[in-house]
Amino acid sequence: MRVGRIPYINTYPVYGAIDRGVVPLDGTLVDGVPTALNRRMAEGSLDVSVVSAVEYARDASRYLLLPDLAISCDGPVRSVLLFSSVPAERLTGQRVLVSRSSMTSVHLLELLFAHVWKAEPVFVPGDAEAEAIARDGGDPCAARLVIGDAALMLQSPGHPLAEAHGRAYPQVYDLGAVWREWTGLPFVFAVWVAQRTAPVEQALAIHASLIRSREWGMAHLEDLSVQAAGVTGVPVAECRRYFDGLDWRLTLRDLEGLTEFFRRLALAGKVPKGQLAFLPAMRRAG
Repeated sequence: MRVGRIPYINTYPVYGAIDRGVVPLDGTLVDGVPTALNRRMAEGSLDVSVVSAVEYARDASRYLLLPDLAISCDGPVRSVLLFSSVPAERLTGQRVLVSRSSMTSVHLLELLFAHVWKAEPVFVPGDAEAEAIARDGGDPCAARLVIGDAALMLQSPGHPLAEAHGRAYPQVYDLGAVWREWTGLPFVFAVWVAQRTAPVEQALAIHASLIRSREWGMAHLEDLSVQAAGVTGVPVAECRRYFDGLDWRLTLRDLEGLTEFFRRLALAGKVPKGQLAFLPAMRRAG
């Protein structure tokens, strides 16, 4: 089984025990940013993967959701941020760089501009990974959407990426917090899915390993914060604060937020209408 993994620190609590050999995984891990994993799942070259929530909505007939497994927030997410040179309400006609790395974050940003900020910017796809930000420095766009580890780095005082970027973009909007203020609901950024064509028993075994690893990870967030700090250069305390604002379960309340997001996207013509479908429980012999 080929199993997709996002190489951002927000997946450490799900894969940490697997990486350490604490929990076995009967499969091969394949790393990629969200859009790369989305593409590989759509092509059928992965069997199970974490994907952008929008990828599931885009082609729900292809996938089955893995129960009780997601990346969500109920308030600030701290790693999906709009950095702007002016208030968001004043960005009509202005160029806004949107990360190519996450379909979900881009679609959420579009909804917020349409319904919360009442502005119509010009969206420009581009790279917003840490390496790209360090390379291009001051971007000519009036605002930019940054996700993942790079967003954390840009919000960390004293980080090499933060100072110049902060001067260029003094307005910062946390998309998780804005969604919560708008709807009163959590936001689900990513889900784990299996191909409907994948063998059920093997997919269930992968799911069981991921759940066991997630339980270990949620009990060892301090250790994972130290690991995350070493990778990002963000202080351990800030990494722990970041983890404390995330959830890797898929609760009924999370499903309410996910359904509301999909409903609004369907009304906007971004995804087809559909229903959530989950990986079935394994049938017992006899």
